[in-house]
Amino acid sequence: MRKADVVSSIAEKTGIPKVDILVALEAFFKEVKISLVEGEPVYVRGFGSFILKKRAAKIGRNIKKNVAVEIPEHFIPAFKPAKEFVHAVKDSKYDLVEHSEADLVEQD
Repeated sequence: MRKADVVSSIAEKTGIPKVDILVALEAFFKEVKISLVEGEPVYVRGFGSFILKKRAAKIGRNIKKNVAVEIPEHFIPAFKPAKEFVHAVKDSKYDLVEHSEADLVEQD
């Protein structure tokens, strides 16, 4: 499901115009990004948390030049689902179907 599909689904269920939903969704994404950039996690009760994970410094390798490269310590954004969310997905009756690359291209 893409962002446009989410917007359409919410519009059908609520009767709110798609434009308003898109603006609200984009504002939510922007606030999550700003909060994480400032080092503040975002908690959404019953859904999950947008957090920062710390990656330790390590030595990597540039394969083309065969040179060791130091990768400094850094943070990456991560999502940690809430227990209710995890249980809802585990208990779902949906059968996971593996999609080939061709199936994914056809949907776009």
